[in-house]
Amino acid sequence: MNFSLIICTYMRDEALLQLLQSVKEQTCYPNEIIIIDGSTNDKTKQVLKQNYFENLKYHKVKATERGLTKQRNYGINLVAQSSDIICFLDDDIVLTPYYFKNLIETYRNYPDALAVGGYIINEVDWKQGKETKNINKFYFDGWLRSEPSRFKLRRKFGLAPDTPPAFLPTFAHGRSVGFLPPSGKTYKVEQIMGGVASYKKDIFKALTFSTYFEGYGLYEDTDFSLRLAKRGNLYVNTSAQLSHFHDNSGRPNKYKYGKMVVRNGWYVWRVKYANPSFKSRVKWNLTVLLLTTVRFTNIVTTKQKKEAFTETLGRVVGWLSLLFNSPKLRS
Repeated sequence: MNFSLIICTYMRDEALLQLLQSVKEQTCYPNEIIIIDGSTNDKTKQVLKQNYFENLKYHKVKATERGLTKQRNYGINLVAQSSDIICFLDDDIVLTPYYFKNLIETYRNYPDALAVGGYIINEVDWKQGKETKNINKFYFDGWLRSEPSRFKLRRKFGLAPDTPPAFLPTFAHGRSVGFLPPSGKTYKVEQIMGGVASYKKDIFKALTFSTYFEGYGLYEDTDFSLRLAKRGNLYVNTSAQLSHFHDNSGRPNKYKYGKMVVRNGWYVWRVKYANPSFKSRVKWNLTVLLLTTVRFTNIVTTKQKKEAFTETLGRVVGWLSLLFNSPKLRS
């Protein structure tokens, strides 16, 4: 299969270079690499001039075209007609050498796949082990990892997710792809991470990334995945491995981030559940309250007191804004 790689970047020239160097080492190399640069300076352009990468095409976008979902849609329109698969990677990723080989093979093994996600290996410490009743551990498919404190607390209040990892619960606030183990298996899901994603090119004849998610675009991948899952099957291949280094350049301030956590979280919940039950509505709000309270306590328990305070304020403002200005669903 021919495949194209689109990398949307913003003010991360050094991180992007690291990613491209790992792409260069791939056993299966992209037929084209399309860089969509939204930076306000020319550092990324200069770095790419100084370092050659085969099949690379660079595009700098105007301010009106800047933002993750806008840049992705821009890049899709530039993909060669001969491509079968479009891959997306965040610019602060480093790939293992067999990433693309294993990712693309998934489409051969699962011909029904509309999308396949990769798997991040440097964020969670997993171990193989039999299931026990240790509440400090999360168990899945013969593997275990530490259970985050927020999920232990949610369980005490009857707010634990009611779906497996990478499926959205009836009241949202689910477990991400990071709760699937590094088993080497391919799992059917309804959510994949946009920064390590791939899609059959034909799906973009009917779908685009929503322009509701401006700028940083928190949960834009969940929105797109949920809309796509209504049309067919999505998978995560845990043998298509990479590392994510969370470069802080280009990220929003904590106040804006806090607002996005709540408002964008509400938005993607309603993408799947347009008319949730009364019980689900209550649970969604109780979970927001609980997680906001936990973040508020970080003002005392962490060294990043200002960040904790501003994010908490953003969450509260975002939550209250839903009463009189809830988001309108878009395509």
